Amino acid sequence: MAVEGGMKCVKFLLYVLLLAFCACAVGLIAVGVGTHLVLNQTITHGATPGFLLPVVIIAVGAFLFLVAFVGCCGACKENYCLMITFAIFLSLIMLVEVAAAIAGYVFRDKVRSEFNKDFRQQMQNYPKDNQTASILDEMQKDFKCCGAANYTDWEKIPTMTNRVPDSCCVNVTNNCGVNFTVRDIHVEGCVEKIAAWLRKNVLVVAAAALGIAFVEILGIVLACCLVKSIRSGYEVM
Repeated sequence: MAVEGGMKCVKFLLYVLLLAFCACAVGLIAVGVGTHLVLNQTITHGATPGFLLPVVIIAVGAFLFLVAFVGCCGACKENYCLMITFAIFLSLIMLVEVAAAIAGYVFRDKVRSEFNKDFRQQMQNYPKDNQTASILDEMQKDFKCCGAANYTDWEKIPTMTNRVPDSCCVNVTNNCGVNFTVRDIHVEGCVEKIAAWLRKNVLVVAAAALGIAFVEILGIVLACCLVKSIRSGYEVM
């Protein structure tokens, strides 16, 4: 039995929200992949909580896309079981997102500590690993930084006495880091610079998360309304 009256509007709004869910799912996957790529370059220990967080974000995004598909099928066919499944799964996704947010807050210092430790380890590998050198050079140029805590960290690296990588220079040229002067290089460390960048952008992430949560809550409410209408239709029949 097809829904009638106000439930047609509910059904239409649910379709709109399902499109929003698909967009949110793609956004979560993109954020997760981007975060994973950044951490993969700087954190080598894959079993740490900080490294697993983007994997959770990607999994939630993929699951949200699947749930949106289930909801679309349920709304289209006005299927009671599919709509119940959609509402339950959407509630589970919200719980996982809350857990991920709490984990991100709890382990924020752990992630910074891991980043600092691994950045210093990669500095040790800089003279003998071209791939590592390329990653650190790109990072130092992008964030206008030098070393982990500051530029003096490079003095502890073998073969780097009286020099820093050219990527530390304010104006990058070949061998500009050899016999450098302090005024010609970036003196701030990368760990604090990147941490400051993350703190600056965390409000954007938080706002996006609140927007997604609002859409999900609205989706659950509309799904429950449609389920109630479908059930009433079955009872009339």
